[in-house]
Amino acid sequence: MIEPFEIRVDDAVLDDLRSRLTRTRFPDQIDGTGWEYGFPADYLRDLVAYWRDDYDWRAAEARLNELPHFRTTIDGQSIHFINARSPDAEALPLLITHGWPGSVVEFLDVIPLLTAEGFHVVAPSLPGYGFSEPAGTEGWDPRRIARAFVELMHRLGYARYVAQGGDWGAQVTTRIGAVDVEHCAAIHLNMPIADRPDEEVPLTDDEMADLAAMAHFRREESGYAQEQGTKPQTLGVALNDSPAGLLAWIVEKFRTWSDCDGHPENAFTRDQLITNVMTYWVTQTITSSVRLYWELQHTSSEPGTPEFVGVPTGIARYPKEPIRLPRAWVERRYNVTHWAEMPRGGHFAAMEQPELFVDDLRTFFRALR
Repeated sequence: MIEPFEIRVDDAVLDDLRSRLTRTRFPDQIDGTGWEYGFPADYLRDLVAYWRDDYDWRAAEARLNELPHFRTTIDGQSIHFINARSPDAEALPLLITHGWPGSVVEFLDVIPLLTAEGFHVVAPSLPGYGFSEPAGTEGWDPRRIARAFVELMHRLGYARYVAQGGDWGAQVTTRIGAVDVEHCAAIHLNMPIADRPDEEVPLTDDEMADLAAMAHFRREESGYAQEQGTKPQTLGVALNDSPAGLLAWIVEKFRTWSDCDGHPENAFTRDQLITNVMTYWVTQTITSSVRLYWELQHTSSEPGTPEFVGVPTGIARYPKEPIRLPRAWVERRYNVTHWAEMPRGGHFAAMEQPELFVDDLRTFFRALR
């Protein structure tokens, strides 16, 4: 059963949030330091004060509710999704999947553009994320999520569709492209998955620079994944209890992974950043969301990433995406028929560069109409 859903947060939740923000205990910081130790205390104070005094959740809630929201239960899990239909009678259904620490908030600017371009847009919240509610059972890894989303498209009556994703969305979309070849006509990724080949493959200077940047990322920026993949429940104690802690944990990633020249507000507005954080806070899904890292490492019993995805695959490489793999590696995993080097943007492509993002999807999927 598919039921309409309206986002409506109780006043008591917002009152409690404001009280917690008022009582935030801020950390000390060494004089003269910035982001090198993590989230700067001065910026955190400023952002917390804005969240407490100026941010308007009701306005954000109203904007979210301008889109048609639904819920359904698949494999025992409540799944929230947006299903925005195009007025175009020949519209192509598009399943678009976010990652961590994102949400469907990433797609607010692109959904109207995509429906205007002739796409029926289905944007689910990952199981255990946001308005999909916390996952109540073990085993919700990318394979299980892919199967659930295939079932979602079937329930919606979309016999032929295309899919797009980045971050966890790329993991899920890759598997959809492999397992639902009868219905999924093509996939588009802004963070493809690939392994280093056993034999040496010639690389360009730019590709060598990308690999060096990825090595730096794994050394200096991947601690979050280690903690989330090993002790998500312990981390959740802090993040589910402290809105300031949750804000710092998430916004730091939006800074590091985006094309923002060192400051997140060069790529996103404060309201965008906080509305995304709010999807975790008001639903208490941060713990459930980070458990996805643990599930991938510990509960997966099926084969890993598909050896090859044969459906036509489009790749968009944004310059500040932390994971930028050599083309030859990617083409071993996917049937790449479209490769776009984007002029700007990063990990949260739809949110950072909505026009570029939509233009590239339109270009790639045009041949499939």
